[in-house]
Amino acid sequence: MNTARIAVFPGSFDPVTLGHENIVRRALPLFDKIVIAIGRNAEKSGMFPVEVRKSFLDDLFKDEKRVETAIYDTLTIDFCRSINARFILRGLRSGNDFEYERLIGLSNQKIAPEIESVFLMADNRYDFTSSTVARDLLRYGKPLDGFVPEPVCGMIRTYLAQKP
Repeated sequence: MNTARIAVFPGSFDPVTLGHENIVRRALPLFDKIVIAIGRNAEKSGMFPVEVRKSFLDDLFKDEKRVETAIYDTLTIDFCRSINARFILRGLRSGNDFEYERLIGLSNQKIAPEIESVFLMADNRYDFTSSTVARDLLRYGKPLDGFVPEPVCGMIRTYLAQKP
C-alpha cells in the first residue's frame, strides 16, 4: 500500500498566478509531493499552449523537489488514481469559489471516496488575482506585476516576443 501523501493541484494555469504559487508553497508542509496538473480541455484553447504553461510551472518550482507538473486529459480523479494521489488540493478566494469547489468535491467523494479534497483559503494578498485577469492585462498590454510571479512574467514576455 502506498503511504506517500501525494496531492494533485488541478487547473488550467493559463497563466499561473501569485495565488496559485502561494497555495502550492503553503500546502507543501501538508504533503510529501504536490503534482500541479494542467488540464487539457478539448473545448477551450488557452492563451498559452499547455506545454508552455507546464514550462512556466517547471521553472517557477525548479528548486522544489517535492513539486512536479503534469498535463492530463481525463477526469481529475482518474488522474489521481493513475499516480496514486490520495488528495486533491484546491484554493478558495471567495464564497463563490467555495460553493463551486464544494459541489465538485462532493461529486468526487461519491465517485472516488478514497480521494480526499483539501481546501486552502487564499492569502488575502491574492484574493483578487486570477488567470482571467492576467489574460485581460496581457491583451491590453498592461504589466502583470502583482498578478503573476516575476520569473513567469519574464517567460511570458519572451514567449510573446517570439510568437508570430
